[in-house]
Amino acid sequence: MIAVFVRTAIALIVVVLVSQISMPVVAQAPSGQTGQTGTWTGPRLADGQPDVQGTWRPQISGGRSLEDPGVPGSVEEQANRTKGLSKKNPSRVSDPADGKVPYQPWAATLRQHQIENENVATRQDHIDTQARCFILGAIRQAANANEIIQTTGQVVLINEAYHNFRVIPVDGRPHVSSRIALWGGDARGRWEGNTLVVEVTNLNGKNRLSHDGDFLSPTARIVERFTFLDGQRLTYEATIDDPKVFTQPWKITVPNTRVKPSEDDEPWESACHEGERSADLMLQETSSK
Repeated sequence: MIAVFVRTAIALIVVVLVSQISMPVVAQAPSGQTGQTGTWTGPRLADGQPDVQGTWRPQISGGRSLEDPGVPGSVEEQANRTKGLSKKNPSRVSDPADGKVPYQPWAATLRQHQIENENVATRQDHIDTQARCFILGAIRQAANANEIIQTTGQVVLINEAYHNFRVIPVDGRPHVSSRIALWGGDARGRWEGNTLVVEVTNLNGKNRLSHDGDFLSPTARIVERFTFLDGQRLTYEATIDDPKVFTQPWKITVPNTRVKPSEDDEPWESACHEGERSADLMLQETSSK
């Protein structure tokens, strides 16, 4: 009951905060723009947004890897997976067709270095940013269940990990100054029929896209598409364009289903805070072996 109360309180606080800065106009796709998936036939909110509120969960949850998604397991399980000895889940990478993140050679080497050192960390940067309590960011948050709350001119995504939430304006306001770099980037959205299209810029390039150390640079641009196929199915797609790190733009696809509303399915609080010492303990344990 305590977790449910805390969760409810956080949701109410987020709604109150974002509603104070909302603007009443919902941005729509420019006339003649392509890419619209379909016409929304469900209920709408007072500002014209399709009402898609509720909790949505990926069919395969977990931010272990983009190419082999799931929840990180034991050290032995992770070692077997790295060696190709364990069964893989379908890759989230839908383009290129081989399911691989198209890293440039230097970036592929760095990612492999992160994989090899994640369980024998000798430096802070070997440790996953999530373990150090930094926010997930757009790509990684999509790997877990998200509750959608809508206020006038905004869509809010709430994730159970570390009080993580994203506020996405859909009222046509411009991005913040290019001089500002953020852990989660700066998101601006618009509705194209039954699809919420979100452009993410102003990234600081510090957080990981997965436990395995997938990463991008501060100059990356992400375009997300939340396509609500009906009242029960959501397809999340994100196209990442970052010529500094990758050989080509690439895309991930994450099918989601709606979670039936009940107290049992409400996400639990997973608290974490700045200064949390798990990362220090990981280094201490490694140095003592």
